[in-house]
Amino acid sequence: MFLRNLWYFAAPGESVRPGSMRHKTLLGEPILIGRTHQGEVFAIRDVCPHRGMLLSAGKLLKSHNGQASEVECPYHGWRYRTDGACSHIPSLVDGQEFELERIRVRCYPCREQQHNIWVYMPADERVIEQPSEDPPVIPEIGDRRPAFRESEVFHCEIDHAIVGLMDPAHGPFVHGIWWWRPKFSIHEKEKAFSPSHLGFTMRAHEPSRNSFLYRILGRDVSTEIRFQLPGVRIEHVRAARASVIGLTTVVAIDDTKTEVTQTFYWTQPLFNIVKPIFRPMARAFLRQDRDIVDLQQKALPHMKKQILIDDADTPAKWYYRLKENWTTSVDTGEPFVNPVTDAVLRWRS
Repeated sequence: MFLRNLWYFAAPGESVRPGSMRHKTLLGEPILIGRTHQGEVFAIRDVCPHRGMLLSAGKLLKSHNGQASEVECPYHGWRYRTDGACSHIPSLVDGQEFELERIRVRCYPCREQQHNIWVYMPADERVIEQPSEDPPVIPEIGDRRPAFRESEVFHCEIDHAIVGLMDPAHGPFVHGIWWWRPKFSIHEKEKAFSPSHLGFTMRAHEPSRNSFLYRILGRDVSTEIRFQLPGVRIEHVRAARASVIGLTTVVAIDDTKTEVTQTFYWTQPLFNIVKPIFRPMARAFLRQDRDIVDLQQKALPHMKKQILIDDADTPAKWYYRLKENWTTSVDTGEPFVNPVTDAVLRWRS
């Protein structure tokens, strides 16, 4: 069940240059993401309604006055403005009157923020106005460019990817390597949680002492982790002289594939020196999560119901309740009710 009326991470800003387009499948829908020659991002349905063709396989042309960009279908040259309206049909001849703007491709609200391109997926395909809410904002970084990104496709539905990534107890088993959390280092932990916008926040705390990567940041380190629907996780690590912020976005490609992207920012330029070391670690970490969730898919068809316990699985329970309440809100028009309350959770990890 895909959540609607929410912003989804669609593409890194640097992956779509001025005058270019790319294809993306979001929630099972084919979407063209482009950037006009003037630098504005846009998103439209990646299907020409004439004879059915991927518009992203065509060209992004400047309009006759050079003030706008138009998408040209590679099959018959039909052109569409970035708002989805048809602007030109080459095969028409003089005397063949035709109201071009009757033909439209679906247009999606699209926004670039902090070098991330977000697409809003409405519940009603007739809705084309901009939503009242902005995409998620990453604190402290301003318009700083990401230090680096890593992305993997998990071969599972989105729920399993999200629940797997927010699970606090799998670390020593899935990521049991010396620079993260060796299996022998398991100990009891206690964290405070609070409701926050469309989700919940693990309040700022000193990182676990069995996490080597946190220790290399130096003294006075604290971390805060925030999750919000549909699948956005922001970890804000503050140290004495700098901050590291990790943005994790989980986006359903379709019913069986989910794309997980991790984007890292830091406020200390000197950290760029260790990027060649840190990036392979982040890549290995994400692939371990991918591999365990992919492996899980072999057993899930033989289960009727998963067993979720307190307190280690409470974030997973919150996620399912958040999802249910959001769906109810979209279906009924009633205000969304966040089911999360202040809590202190304890587990061994």
